[in-house]
Amino acid sequence: MKLHELSNTPGSKKRAKRLGRGDASGKGGTSGKGTKGQMARKGHKRKIGFEGGQMILIRRLPKRGFQNPARVSYQPVNLEALNGFSEGAVVDAAALMATGVVKAFPNGGWKLLAKGELTAKGLKVKANAASAAAKAKIEALGGSVEIVK
Repeated sequence: MKLHELSNTPGSKKRAKRLGRGDASGKGGTSGKGTKGQMARKGHKRKIGFEGGQMILIRRLPKRGFQNPARVSYQPVNLEALNGFSEGAVVDAAALMATGVVKAFPNGGWKLLAKGELTAKGLKVKANAASAAAKAKIEALGGSVEIVK
């Protein structure tokens, strides 16, 4: 296939309706905008959430709780997910992404949790946070846990 052989799918390109070109066109006169009012004027842009001057929904609903803007959230990774690593391997954020254990990290990085059994020995784990139980299980198998910021 060559560039000059490419063509559009039939029916995919449709001409725009030409507005304001006489009454016989079907879209003459007010050009489909109705008669007068805010929506008929040029330059009008409808604001998101605008409800005709009525108090908008988001301002009518009650707000609950406190949303901490400085909250640090971690991507949880369980011990059983580290069994895919070879003995003595270095487990950090890049290694987890490369093996597909984690797809993305939030602003706080990742936290090691103690769920599941670990069979890989001697792992060198570099996590942003780790539970005490997870740390103890890794050190029992001859590994080490380093907390990095």
